[in-house]
Amino acid sequence: MTVPACPFDQEFFADPYPAYAAWRAEAAAVPARTPDGAPVWLVSREYDVRAALADPRLSVSKRNSNGAGYRGFALPPALDANLLNLDAPDHTRLRRLVTAAFTPRRMAAMRPMIQAETARLLDRIAVQGGGDVLADLAFPLPLKVIGELLGVPEAGRHDFDGWTTTLIAPDPDDPGAAVKAIGNMQAFLVHLVAEKRKQPAEDLLSALVSTRDSGERVSEDELVSLAFLLLWTGYENPVHLIGNGVLALLRHPEQLALLREGEVDPAQAVEELLRYDQPYQFAIRRFPIEDIEIGEVTIPAGDTVLLAINSANRDQTCFTQAERLDLRRGHNPHLAFGHGPHHCPAAPLARIEAEETITALVRRFPKLRLAVGEDELRWRPSWRSHSLRALPVEI
Repeated sequence: MTVPACPFDQEFFADPYPAYAAWRAEAAAVPARTPDGAPVWLVSREYDVRAALADPRLSVSKRNSNGAGYRGFALPPALDANLLNLDAPDHTRLRRLVTAAFTPRRMAAMRPMIQAETARLLDRIAVQGGGDVLADLAFPLPLKVIGELLGVPEAGRHDFDGWTTTLIAPDPDDPGAAVKAIGNMQAFLVHLVAEKRKQPAEDLLSALVSTRDSGERVSEDELVSLAFLLLWTGYENPVHLIGNGVLALLRHPEQLALLREGEVDPAQAVEELLRYDQPYQFAIRRFPIEDIEIGEVTIPAGDTVLLAINSANRDQTCFTQAERLDLRRGHNPHLAFGHGPHHCPAAPLARIEAEETITALVRRFPKLRLAVGEDELRWRPSWRSHSLRALPVEI
C-alpha cells in the first residue's frame, strides 16, 4: 500500500485533497489508522461512498463494532443516544421528530431574521475596517440562529462553542480537556431540559420536552442527546461552511465576481461551495453487520468504515473538472449532507445561512481580500473537520 498507515498529519489538516486522490487511486477501501491508533477502512470513491451511505448492512450502532476500531468521543449515555448512533427502527422514530422541526417552509420563515442579523454583523465589520470572517460573522450568526430555534439562553451559547472546539480539535497535551468538555456539555443540556420542563417556551426544545412528557416513546437520554445533536450540527457545520466558502471565493476571484455581480444564483453557488470544500470530511463511521465487499475489497463484520465525503465530492468519475470551483456548475449531486436515511435533517437551515451570509459579505464589501498571506492561515488540527482557526480579511 502506498497510503501511510496513519495519513492524518499536518499536511492533511491543511489540504486533504492530495491524500484523497491517492486513496481513490489505491483501492476501493484502504486500511489505515486514525491518530489515536484505531484501525479503520477508508472508502473514498464517489460510487462506493454513495452506495455505502444507503447500505443497511453498514450499521451506525456501536453495538455492531468489534471494539477495536472506533474510539470516538466516548460520550456518556445522555449524549450518545442520538440519531448518529442509531439504526432503524429507533433512528426512524427519533428522526421523525427532528425532520418535523427542520422543514424547508419553517427554515424559509427564518430567512428574514438571518438577513437582519447578517446585516448587523456586517455593519460591525464595516466600522472595524475589516476583521475575522469566523469570529465576526461565521461564529455568531449560526450560534444565534440555532440558539433562538432551540431556546438556548444566550449566556450558554458561547460556552458550547468552546466545548465543541475542544472535541473537534483536541489538544494532545491536555487529554483531560475533552473529558471535561463532554461533562460540561452534559450538565448544561440536562439542566436546560429541566428548565424547559419547568418553564416551556415557544421553541423547539420545549416542544421536544412536551412530546416526551406526553407519552411519546422518547427516553430522557434520547431527549438530551437530541438537544446535543441539534445544537452541535446546527452550529458547528454552518460556521465552517461559511468560512471555507469565503476562503474558496477569495482564492478564485473570478468566481467571487460572479456571485458579487449577481451573475450566478446564490443557492447554486452554495451547492458548489458545499461540493468543493465543506467542513466535515467523513460521514458518521459505519460497522458492517456481516462481511461485505466494497469494490474489490472484503471488509470483515465489525470493522470500522470511514466514508470520505469530501473525497467523493472531488471524484472526477462523477464531476467534470472536479478539482475546479465552478459556481455555474449545473448537475451537482454532491454528498455534503450525506445520502440515504442519515441525510442531514438540518441541511435546509445550513443552506440558507450560507446563502445569506456569503452573498451579503461579498456584495457589501466589493474589495474584500485576505489580510494575511495564505501561508499564514492556520487550520484546526482535526482529521474530522477541514476548518480554519481564523480568516482575517480587509475590506
